[in-house]
Amino acid sequence: MASILWFLVVLLVVLWLLGLVANIGGNLIYILLVLAAVALIFNLLFGRRYV
Repeated sequence: MASILWFLVVLLVVLWLLGLVANIGGNLIYILLVLAAVALIFNLLFGRRYV
């Protein structure tokens, strides 16, 4: 599950950077960034903890 979240985070950040550089997508760029941040925070808070 954690690897899927990390994949989504990376994918959304790459899409955000692509949209930022290519200036496409309008406000969709910021929505992608927020989704990536939420997925990252979710993974950090609820991810597997190794003790």
